[in-house]
Amino acid sequence: MIRFLIGKLPSFLLVGFVSSIIAFALPRLAPGDPAVVLAGSDATPEMVAEIRSQLGLDEPLWLQYFSWIGGVLRGDLGQSYILSRPVTELIAGRLESTIELAVLATIIMIVVGLALGVLGGSPRSKVARSVLDVFNTVFLAIPPFLTGLLLILLLGLAIPLLPVSGEVALLDNPELGIQYLILPAVALALPQAAVVARLLQTSMLTARGEDFVDLARAKGARPGRITRKHVLRNSLGTVVVVIGLRIGDLLGGAIVVEAIFARNGLGTLAVSAVQSRDYLVVQALILGAVLIAVVMQLLSEIVLAALDPRVRLGG
Repeated sequence: MIRFLIGKLPSFLLVGFVSSIIAFALPRLAPGDPAVVLAGSDATPEMVAEIRSQLGLDEPLWLQYFSWIGGVLRGDLGQSYILSRPVTELIAGRLESTIELAVLATIIMIVVGLALGVLGGSPRSKVARSVLDVFNTVFLAIPPFLTGLLLILLLGLAIPLLPVSGEVALLDNPELGIQYLILPAVALALPQAAVVARLLQTSMLTARGEDFVDLARAKGARPGRITRKHVLRNSLGTVVVVIGLRIGDLLGGAIVVEAIFARNGLGTLAVSAVQSRDYLVVQALILGAVLIAVVMQLLSEIVLAALDPRVRLGG
């Protein structure tokens, strides 16, 4: 396993380096200038130039990049141009809300995706398989923001069971906090659960046609044991990797979902930072999201290697 991890390290470092360049470049490709935002609409060109000099935006781009990435490696993400507060402090103040949403959405995605996938991959569930196909088609076609709006209309307005706006921290009031969290987490999780369910269903149906399953049947193994020990175990490998990738997509979808449900998380921070051209905040959020996605993919590959010896042996 250690050898397997060492083999993954160069690609991990390369992705981190490329991601840092993209995170630095993307905000600067967008129209607008933080110095203009700070100076105001009535500012003179001289005032804008002075602010750019104070922020270091008049330096060459390569020098700005190395200055920023050097601070990142030291744990210093810089100071917000607009809010004049450390970027680390701004992110820390919003992180709890996004973590709560992402964790619950991940749990829902895994539980619902695996349950429906196993149900659809069962040889005796033709009706369930048809229902699952409808579920997959609908939620694969509907983006998270539209799912969120439909949940608000159905469970927030038509049948007012859950709150549709705002939030309460789980640590402060778990019972009330979970009520505010359910709808956005479900809206975020269902499209990803449909991907997991369809992939697991397809993998299980493919595995049932393999020779080792026919051999198990010939030996008199019970259908339930065949499903658990032979079909499901040999179908989980690809699903584990996809779950890791879907978690990265959850973070991207959280930006829109938080805006719909008025949650004060990293998504709303990202939107306000983009609107005000707050480069350092945007750079930190982009880099953090990419690195989290890469780490989750690496963890999923580690789990896959533990499940399948052929992976860690290079097969």
